[in-house]
Order: sequence, then C-alpha cells, then structure tokens
Amino acid sequence: MPEGPSIVILREEVSAFTGRSVERAEGSAKLDKARLVGQTVRSFRSWGKHFLIELDDVSLRIHLLLFGSYRINERKESAPRLSLGFANGELNFYGCSVQFIEGPLDEAYDWSADVMSDAWDNRATLKKLRARPRLLACDALLDQTLFSGSGNIIKNEVLFRTRIHPLSLIGDLPAAKLRELTHEVRTYSFEFLQWKREGTLKAHWLAHTKTICPRCKIPFVKAKALGRSKRRSFYCERCQKRYGDSENVTPEIPVEEA
Repeated sequence: MPEGPSIVILREEVSAFTGRSVERAEGSAKLDKARLVGQTVRSFRSWGKHFLIELDDVSLRIHLLLFGSYRINERKESAPRLSLGFANGELNFYGCSVQFIEGPLDEAYDWSADVMSDAWDNRATLKKLRARPRLLACDALLDQTLFSGSGNIIKNEVLFRTRIHPLSLIGDLPAAKLRELTHEVRTYSFEFLQWKREGTLKAHWLAHTKTICPRCKIPFVKAKALGRSKRRSFYCERCQKRYGDSENVTPEIPVEEA
C-alpha cells in the first residue's frame, strides 16, 4: 500500500495535466465517467494515502489500496480502473478505489492530520492521542485520523527509531516519549520522500523487513499480524521498551488504515 510520501510523488509526476481539460474518461470504475469529460483539472492534491483530482464541479478520490498502481502516458495489459485522457497525454489507474467527492475538498478533509501537509498540527495530534490511552502504539501509527499518510513502513521505522515497543499503550508513554513519537512520524515521512525520489528508500530501512537489530545485534521479532490493525511488525525486544501492560488490557480498536 503506497504511503503518504509516495502519493506526494504521484502528485508531482502528474503536474503537467494541471489546467488541462479532460477529453476522455473510461475504465471499470462504477461512477458517471461522462460527467468528467470537459471538466478542467484545477489541482492535484493529496491527503495521506488519498490522491485527489480537483475538477470544476466535483473531485475524484483515488485510493491505491494494497496493490494498486498507475501509469502516466502508458498502459498496462490489464484494463484500467480509470483512464483520463488529456490533449497532452493520459493518466491510468489500476487496482484502486475511485470515488466522487462533492463540495470543497477543504470541507471533506482535516489537513492538520496529514503528516505531509503544511497544515500538519502536532499539538492537535498529541491531544487526540492523549484522549485514546488504550490505543496500541502499532495501531496509533496506522490510524489515519491521527497520522494520515503513515503506513506500515513508517510505523516500523518510527517505533524502532524512538525505541518504543509496538505493543506499548499510548496512555503509558511518558510525555516526552509521546512528543518524540509524533515528531518522528513527520520527520521520517519527509526523509522517506527524499529517499523515494532518490530510489534509495530500502537501503535506509533499519527495521522494516530486517532480521537483525542494528543496535543490539540480536534477531528481530517478526510478527505477521500485530495489534488490532493486524499488520506485519519488525521490532527488537531488547531496545524497544514496552510501556504499559497491554496483555491485561483490551486495547482500543483503531480507525482502520485507509
């Protein structure tokens, strides 16, 4: 599943279509594609893992889900979910969710929750976290109402960097550690973006998919479905401290990764 930084790159790659009129709209997506023809692309935006195409009187929300992809000025052999044609090229999406958004995007999205946005509000995120003390750390970093754009790579890398065990309870993290966590999510997300542009992202992974802890030189724990979010986790039992007794507490169910 592409994470927030990858959607920012997509937004940058399609900038040549900004201001262009949609000349053709087709694909298997079950929406009124004829409505798109003749509309002008006002802007391309992103909110977390949502790629947004703002048109004259409606917007498109595209979510690439787990295995979605896109092609610019080329096509795959399979039929696209949505294909948009412009005078200067075409944009094709595969294996994704496509929906209309009616009304202004600023009314549909809380930009302060987007870790890649200039409107990101760290204080607001801390307040939300403190209101959910039974949320597991591994689930918090996948909750899009808290950290829009954070996915499994960011989760594993940030928890390792901050030395927080993924099964820690948010309410048991010391105040300084909670602040460190929220700060690191945004910091790492922009480093992710830089490395992704360079094509060196995997070379910088310290925990995600790794087998040995680079600090302790002992095997990482690999959990296939950790927390309520049931996503893969890679962590060190020695240097990542577990805060709180989550074994004897029923953790809060997170807002699913979206």
